Amino acid sequence: MSERTLSVLDGSTFVVGDRLGDVRGEAGREHGFYCEDTRFLSRWVLHMGEAPLELLGLDQSAHFAARFFLTPRVGPDEEAPCSIMRRRLIDHVWMEEISVTNHRHETSEVRVVLEVDTDFADLFEVKDGAVAEREVSCRHDDRTLTLAYEREGFRRSITISASRPAAVTREGFAYSTQLAPGEQWSTTFTVTPHAAQPGITFARRERRGSLAQLSASKSAELDAWLARAPVLQAQDTALAHTYRASLSDLGALRMHPDLAEGATLPAAGLPWFMALFGRDSLITSFQALPYLPGLAATTLRVLAARQAEVRDDFHEQEPGKILHELRFGELTARRERPHSPYFGTADATPLFLVLLDEYHRWSGDDELVCALEPNARAALAWIEDSGDADGDGYVEYACRNAATGLVNQCWKDSWDAIQFADGTLARGPIATCEIQGYVYDARRRSARLAREVWGDEALAGRLERQAADLRECFRRDFWMPERGCHALALDGEKRQVDSLTSNIGHLLWSGLLDEGEAATTAERLLDEQLYSGWGVRTLGTREAGYNPLGYHIGTVWPHENSLIAAGLARYGHNEAASAISVAMLRAAPYFEHRLPEVFAGYPASVTSVPVAFPTASRPQAWAAGTPLLLLSTLLDLQPGRTDADVEVPCGIGHVALRSRRV
Repeated sequence: MSERTLSVLDGSTFVVGDRLGDVRGEAGREHGFYCEDTRFLSRWVLHMGEAPLELLGLDQSAHFAARFFLTPRVGPDEEAPCSIMRRRLIDHVWMEEISVTNHRHETSEVRVVLEVDTDFADLFEVKDGAVAEREVSCRHDDRTLTLAYEREGFRRSITISASRPAAVTREGFAYSTQLAPGEQWSTTFTVTPHAAQPGITFARRERRGSLAQLSASKSAELDAWLARAPVLQAQDTALAHTYRASLSDLGALRMHPDLAEGATLPAAGLPWFMALFGRDSLITSFQALPYLPGLAATTLRVLAARQAEVRDDFHEQEPGKILHELRFGELTARRERPHSPYFGTADATPLFLVLLDEYHRWSGDDELVCALEPNARAALAWIEDSGDADGDGYVEYACRNAATGLVNQCWKDSWDAIQFADGTLARGPIATCEIQGYVYDARRRSARLAREVWGDEALAGRLERQAADLRECFRRDFWMPERGCHALALDGEKRQVDSLTSNIGHLLWSGLLDEGEAATTAERLLDEQLYSGWGVRTLGTREAGYNPLGYHIGTVWPHENSLIAAGLARYGHNEAASAISVAMLRAAPYFEHRLPEVFAGYPASVTSVPVAFPTASRPQAWAAGTPLLLLSTLLDLQPGRTDADVEVPCGIGHVALRSRRV
């Protein structure tokens, strides 16, 4: 997202606008008011007379609220005639108060105009910059404006209610009023979206009090969320700010599925990924387990409830598979997109099993693990059957929805992510190295659950044998002696995709390597080709396709570095793990303590600061979870022990973590 934008959000409901508070969604901008994967408002622009407004100050101390302090632009020798404050809050609805104070020493006429428009665009249309025109109906009186769109049972409408009567038209609200010297005038708008479509039941959205009451309740809710996590005491104040920002961002991204009251799980990220994602929600929940274990329990339940039961090429689903992405927009409803849900990922299914075991290790929750036993067995069956379609022992992927599906279905899912050292793109079916690591880990973890919780010794033994066989075959088929590392993948002809990539770091996290291989991998990860000084790059600098601003071909991804650091520590390479962890934590203050989805791969010796990636999501769930997993690694947190008191190297100093939970 551009640094010129500002977002106010509450789960999957959010506003993206500029730093004046205006929303200008024309000309391919991502600006808008969104929920249910639809842009409900594309324009929300405030005018005060003829002069453009100028920003004096901006306050956003919480994700759900913002205050904009404005004045009409004047010349260098002129005094400001008035000041304007916009106070914005997002809960189930959008509320905004506009206050004007007259600073003239005489009664003045003030004209306030709020321009409003909508295109009811599907979020995919906005992202692609190709929004279709829709026929929008309108009705209004002197306080409300309702804009609506309907097509074949798909309905979206937006109602804007004002606390004061106005001159209301299709284009918005206009006020003219006389203000005495020093007098203040204000009006409050409540913006309520409505959604309906066949087969989907949406929660009713309604105002739950005045703006002041909502602000107080939302602040109390955020405080309660933060109070769930352990208390961090850090000598380094920047680390303390980063820790709080991570917890706050995870709070901002919470979605409320139709489960028990208060159950939440993380959406992937703002603005394009405010939805349920399999891989993202699973990894984020793993990162946050010692701090916010409820996320993992909800994620597991929700993904299990939507586990695939049939084969369907359009949605790329197969029995036992865990979904990739779930959407509710018009393109999905009309089957122009397969996201209802879409299953185009090969790693979410083993990651589901990894999280299930890790959650049990931290929580001891036999009840949930037993309840999800059928889902776990179905996931294991998918790994063995559909996941390994050619029976060679490796889980591969190949896109079956050529029109709108993902070509690459690993975590690096952009079109050019899987390439040979010479830049040639790999052709499927593709078996990436890290997915094999996830499968190895999933089988070993599931064996433990089978033996200790499900009481199935035969299954435990079979899974352990399969894991051992996979480890041996992987060593034979993926190792590249001439490069001193494992291949990124095997392509459709079983050739080694020979580029040097960050994916090899995931093999440490999964435990697939032996001690010698781990030591060699640690060296490769920290050499100048992969390590930028801020983190491990996705692609080595000497590979033909390297681009420090390529989404998956040379950038640095915080979440991946957190997994790599945890993997290094797993094998006892604590110095390397600390180097990556501390570098990543040192990067956070350059992004207002909120690590972005991704940043550029330039060497730290050249730029001296981490360089932003132009379209990175922020907040983004697994980036927000990154400082948590890095802390777990630095503090060596283990199940049953969330309290720690250590001296962290590289200048961070004393760090203590105190659990609030009994």
